[in-house]
Amino acid sequence: MKFFIDTADLAEIRDLAATGLVDGVTTNPSLVAKTGRNFLDVVREICAIVPGPVSAEVTATDHPTMLAEGRFLATLARNVAVKVPLTPAGLKTCRALAAEGTMVNVTLCFSAAQALLAAKAGASFISPFVGRLDDVGSDGMALIADIVEIYRNYPGLKTEVLVASIRHPMHVIAAAKMGAHIGTVPPGVLRQMFQHPLTDKGLAAFLADWAKTGQSILGETKVAAE
Repeated sequence: MKFFIDTADLAEIRDLAATGLVDGVTTNPSLVAKTGRNFLDVVREICAIVPGPVSAEVTATDHPTMLAEGRFLATLARNVAVKVPLTPAGLKTCRALAAEGTMVNVTLCFSAAQALLAAKAGASFISPFVGRLDDVGSDGMALIADIVEIYRNYPGLKTEVLVASIRHPMHVIAAAKMGAHIGTVPPGVLRQMFQHPLTDKGLAAFLADWAKTGQSILGETKVAAE
């Protein structure tokens, strides 16, 4: 499973990218607005940090303007994935951009029927929002299972399932067990995935035992080198 980071915070992206665990980044107008910076500058800088796909969203709602915005965003960097909403105009734009060789992330997906349409339109990624479905009493992970099953039935569909609106590590694990291709996670959720109390307990015990020996790995290396 690939991990994308769902943020426009450059400091967070740099820090997490250094782990080697980041395969891409997703942004949206709300995330970029939080930075208080110029949208285009932020996208360019993220693309320079992360070599994988970086989703940059159009803001128009009509097809001609959406297509013009998408074509412009695609010129910012080779790894830009243009993000369009799952609307008739969005899918028309997806089709046109995909035909030109541009990666397209179709966002705001809330049903398997919508996901099938996006794949038919040539989307590189479909972004079903599991957390937002959970918020209104639906089963977000059931939607992921349905989309994965449908896509598997048709090998000709190359769209990757990009699980979005992830709220906690169990969303990630459930999606991975279903075979979703990508999870786009907020930085805090990715950091939660590192954590387990038994890891902390075990490390504390190891360090306590090592301290009793009075030894130093680096100190011994220096002595040996001399």
